[in-house]
Amino acid sequence: MEISNTKIKETMLRASKAAAEITLPLFRSSLKVENKYEVGFDPVTKADREAEQSIREIISLAFPDHSIVGEELSDKITNSPYEWVIDPIDGTRAYISGLPVWGTLIGLKENGKAIAGLMSQPYIGETYIAVNGGVELIYQKNISKLKVRNTQDLSKAIMFTTTPKLFSTNEHVKAFEAVEEKVLLSRYGVDCYAYSLLAAGQIDLIIEPDLKPCDVAPLIAIVENAGGVISTWNGERAENGGNIIASATVELFEAAQKIMNNSNYG
Repeated sequence: MEISNTKIKETMLRASKAAAEITLPLFRSSLKVENKYEVGFDPVTKADREAEQSIREIISLAFPDHSIVGEELSDKITNSPYEWVIDPIDGTRAYISGLPVWGTLIGLKENGKAIAGLMSQPYIGETYIAVNGGVELIYQKNISKLKVRNTQDLSKAIMFTTTPKLFSTNEHVKAFEAVEEKVLLSRYGVDCYAYSLLAAGQIDLIIEPDLKPCDVAPLIAIVENAGGVISTWNGERAENGGNIIASATVELFEAAQKIMNNSNYG
């Protein structure tokens, strides 16, 4: 059964507002941080879990038959072709460090393909939302339509990644460094916010390794509806996560993809 784009948008906005009512009061506070890993560090907080619960409740009220998959809580799987994907605080490391580049991610897939997405950064007050073929930035009650830049040459590109330390093999590190040597400028550490900057025409290229579905699925519609390209390094759809390239243009994507898949960097 087809659902209203207006209802999708309203639900995402209500859910992100509810999440912000939990995450903002705890941001830059003496919040207890737990580690999900026995080896390494993958932080989670009370804010992550409670924000996800609030998002789930609003989605379930609006669309009780839809599946819901999230970062922190158990999956709700139904027979519906629609599945919501949630990351209540993408960039928890930034969140616990007091850096306002984390975001609340809410996405919707239909038959496995991303059709809508939201990235909210409530401390800054920005919400990026993509529904029905367009993407908007909502800021201080103003709404702006977004479009990627037309950068086609690596030498003119601004590139982001969360951190090169996340690349799991020496081959991938060297390949990333080869791309980095060619771009105009590279910056690290802004998590999901980078994808919104790409859609807004502020940057041109993002290369990330080993993303989970909830890290990227809500961002796909934001990038694609702004005219950008986002897929795995192998050119597959990005809904299931993995090694991801997002770019302003096909030409830029193909240039980065060729380098990242070059086995000579082993």
